[in-house]
Amino acid sequence: MKYPFNEIEKKWQTYWDESNINSTNLSDLEKKLYTLVMFIYPSGSKTHIGHWYNYAPTDSWARFRKLKGFNVFEPMGYDAFGLPAENYAIKTGVHPQDSTLQNIKDIRDQLKTMGCMYDWNAELMTCVPEYYKWNQWLFLKLYEKGLAYRKNAPVNWCPSCQTVLANEQVQNDGTCERCSTIVEQKNLTQWFFKITNYADELLDGLETIDWPEKTKSMQKNWIGKSFGAEIKFKIDNYSENIEVFTTRPDTIFGATYMVLAPEHNLVDKITTAEQKEAVEEYKNKVKNLSEIDRTSTVKEKSGVFTGAYAINPANDKKIPIWIADYVLVTYGSGAIMAVPGQDERDWEFAEKFDLPIIRTVEPPAEFEGKAYTGDGPAINSDFLNGLLIDDAKKKIVEWLEEKKIGTSKINFRLRDWLISRQRYWGTPIPIIHCEKCGEVPVPENNLPVELPYEVEFKHDGGSPLASNSDFVNTTCPTCGAPAKREVDTMDTFVDSSWYYLRYLNPRFDTEIFDKNLADQWTPVDTYVGGAEHATMHLLYARFIHKFLRDIGLVNSDEPFKRLIHQGTITNQGAKMSKSKGNVVDPGVFTSQYGSDVFRMYLMFMGPYDAGGDWSDKGIVGVDRFVQRSYTLFTNNRDILKSSKSIEKLNLSELNDSEKEIYRKVNQTLDKYDNELEHFRFNTAVASLMELLNELVKLVNNCSEEVTLFALERFAYMLAPLAPHLGEECWQLLGGEDSIYNNPKIYEVDKSALTVDDVTIVVQVNGKIRAKLLMPVDSEESKVKETAYSDENVKSHTDGKAIVKEIYIKNKIYNIVVK
Repeated sequence: MKYPFNEIEKKWQTYWDESNINSTNLSDLEKKLYTLVMFIYPSGSKTHIGHWYNYAPTDSWARFRKLKGFNVFEPMGYDAFGLPAENYAIKTGVHPQDSTLQNIKDIRDQLKTMGCMYDWNAELMTCVPEYYKWNQWLFLKLYEKGLAYRKNAPVNWCPSCQTVLANEQVQNDGTCERCSTIVEQKNLTQWFFKITNYADELLDGLETIDWPEKTKSMQKNWIGKSFGAEIKFKIDNYSENIEVFTTRPDTIFGATYMVLAPEHNLVDKITTAEQKEAVEEYKNKVKNLSEIDRTSTVKEKSGVFTGAYAINPANDKKIPIWIADYVLVTYGSGAIMAVPGQDERDWEFAEKFDLPIIRTVEPPAEFEGKAYTGDGPAINSDFLNGLLIDDAKKKIVEWLEEKKIGTSKINFRLRDWLISRQRYWGTPIPIIHCEKCGEVPVPENNLPVELPYEVEFKHDGGSPLASNSDFVNTTCPTCGAPAKREVDTMDTFVDSSWYYLRYLNPRFDTEIFDKNLADQWTPVDTYVGGAEHATMHLLYARFIHKFLRDIGLVNSDEPFKRLIHQGTITNQGAKMSKSKGNVVDPGVFTSQYGSDVFRMYLMFMGPYDAGGDWSDKGIVGVDRFVQRSYTLFTNNRDILKSSKSIEKLNLSELNDSEKEIYRKVNQTLDKYDNELEHFRFNTAVASLMELLNELVKLVNNCSEEVTLFALERFAYMLAPLAPHLGEECWQLLGGEDSIYNNPKIYEVDKSALTVDDVTIVVQVNGKIRAKLLMPVDSEESKVKETAYSDENVKSHTDGKAIVKEIYIKNKIYNIVVK
């Protein structure tokens, strides 16, 4: 009988729903396990193959742990604010709230067809006031602590999305991570969160969590901790100093010019009349370039002399002050001392503009390059001469501090988190602007500041909230005078920076989350999602968690103990997208084969962290496996009712077929547990396919007792990977309840893992001529003797010259003749 997947999948989904089998008792803390996937962004009405690849295998791991006796909490929700819904509104006239809520309804139904054991009682969405009220509360707490502030700053502007982007949202090629438009630079007054206050902690915490090394390395590089010195350079004929941060203070004697960022506040003051026109022209030329473009190592260097000079404090020499786009006002002090002898960018700049080059570290004799960046004795450096870099650094810092012209300093590449967005579909920033009182935070008892429904959606670079006068015009909470609301909304990464805490009690209305449950259940034990979030969501969530700890709301330092990244499924070598027309619709396959076959096929495609290129050629093989498994169980219907379930069998009391089955079941169970625990789904599925082959071949030669032993465990291993099928197979055996209710724990019989005999294949000229049952680890001489005594082998070797013999222990004896 063909496996009726439609009927069976609906049956078990209804049962799980009605019996609340997936609801977690959060008061049961023994063997608790919080597992989580990054929640879904409902920008469209369908789940795509990427969602399936992230969610279904992770659910299989969670189900596996549940069958091991863990109290698993696996919630799901919707990261529901964001730009696509707003762009859709501009394009179609459908309001973001309407399209998002409809998408969520459709996606919820599709997620249930996956067969995931989500606790739907914990479902949340970020676009409702009950949730985003607490984003606003979080903003106010950060504001109280001086960690939320507003300033005018050069920002990344996407002309297509018509909004500001955080540095993390600009791709390496200088384009917007959402629409791939070239990002421009603008000066705007924006809101920031002071994540830089936590830079050291964010670095140190990486040593305490079980995350992929590549992701930890990306965060370390993004935070970019540098040890060096801050040095004051006097400006000739001015009272001001230029302060620079350098990681190589030992090279100061080789500083032959200085470079300021074009936006540096001293540029206009120190530029001479003769150079003013050239400087202004250059500033206008580079003002829209992105940081990626400006700091590119392959771009030809450009710059303009200001006409002013600084004094090198190490040797009192006058050195020219230039401006150039490769120096950023947002990094360090926005100024550098240029040492071309020891820095490649400075060398290229000096070469182009004919500026002096002085080496301060002696390169080895065989060195043939330009700037030398390695270690060596100091040269041309007065009292540092002869010292290696580390010693020279220490000595020059002591000298600078003694002269009161410099000090040792630690610098970070990390910038504060820019959270302002000039868009509608996000959390309103809870600030009121009063002409008398300045910026005034909305009182907590007036939260939430709700999004108005009636706004005008247009691409003009301003916030749509500004078009609703009822929203904008308000009264100052301090003085009662007429005032205006902030019309920017928050970056949606604020929503996802703490949502894992809200899942524990999403209807909790007196605080941001249930602190008691958060203390008991967080950090999240296992978190699964894309590696593309390494320097955005995953960094922001760590920052907010540490802040929440500091205000006494959580009792842990990190949000996610263990992190797993799934790979990416491509199509014809390219990332799937509607514009490329290469999107794979899971519905096509689930309607033909069912969700169990589809999810198992995704797991069988290859290593989970690698992903791969989509091909549907192998799905028929997985379907065949499901059909054969179902037939095996239907042929042994109600065996649980006629035979007794036994934990362990005595090998000496079994016949040869029973021994083979007993060993294979235990070997598979041992391998399966290890592979699934480490998210190696493809090899876990393969091991079940091997086991099925043995069961189908030998089970008719086994007692009912041995058959039950094998099928119980086979159903147990099927259930996480194909949950509907696993439940049905368990019921076919005679199970009266869900396999997940009070699950049995099946232990591996270690004695069955050792093999007494092995089958050695004998090949003659590549063709199988015999199969020898030999003691495990038999010596080659004994295998050879047995092989040549076999009549079939003799008939193919007698009278022929033996060219070569190869023995692979416990597997093959290969003979080549001519």
